Amino acid sequence: MPDKNLILLVEDNKHLNEINRRNLRSAGYEVLTALSLARARECLRDHSPDVILLDVFLPDGSGMDFCREIRGRTSAHILFLTSLDEHNEKIKGLDMGGDDYITKPYRLDELLSRVGAAIRRRGMGEANPAAETVKRGALTLNIVLKRAYLGEADMSLAPKEFELLYLFAKNEGKILTADAIYKAVWVQPGIGDANALRVAVSRLRKKLGSEENGGFIIESVRNEGYLFTAPSWPPGNFPQEN
Repeated sequence: MPDKNLILLVEDNKHLNEINRRNLRSAGYEVLTALSLARARECLRDHSPDVILLDVFLPDGSGMDFCREIRGRTSAHILFLTSLDEHNEKIKGLDMGGDDYITKPYRLDELLSRVGAAIRRRGMGEANPAAETVKRGALTLNIVLKRAYLGEADMSLAPKEFELLYLFAKNEGKILTADAIYKAVWVQPGIGDANALRVAVSRLRKKLGSEENGGFIIESVRNEGYLFTAPSWPPGNFPQEN
């Protein structure tokens, strides 16, 4: 059984690790701490955290590589703690399977806000088990595991690609602006460069395949945003946005 409101904090700076641990516990969370990837692996053998706060640079390896290693075995929300301010490095982390990042030095209230938002989203899924899996034609999305399938084939989506596809599916036939997408998927208005969204959309298009493979279309609408349509889909159980 998953541990409720459990945070795994992987941070090799002992002082920062302790400050974050105390503040997370004061906010009502259970907290496991690890100063290395080896210890983080031990924690994951015995526990199923809701959120993993993961430093990028650790004494025994890269947090990004570790994220890719564990992503197929955990549905935890992975939030990178990084001193890297380069846009491309942040996007790389998301492509490795991360869900979000926060740049050091960060404010504790922002960290707690990000963690709280992740916990709430997970709680909403648990409160409505019927919504864990939604289907429309050949497309099936498992909301808890963040996996998408075309027919029987796993689309192997990165977490942000999944969130983007789910957002498009819920808003089929509606133009979504880049800013609206950033707020919904990256939980912030923009992340410094529109290229991040363009790259994610391009990857989704390739994984969805040709129009003949179900009629999936992600259209770029000049100066407005993106329009997702799937004209050959029969009705399904995707919740539609108002």
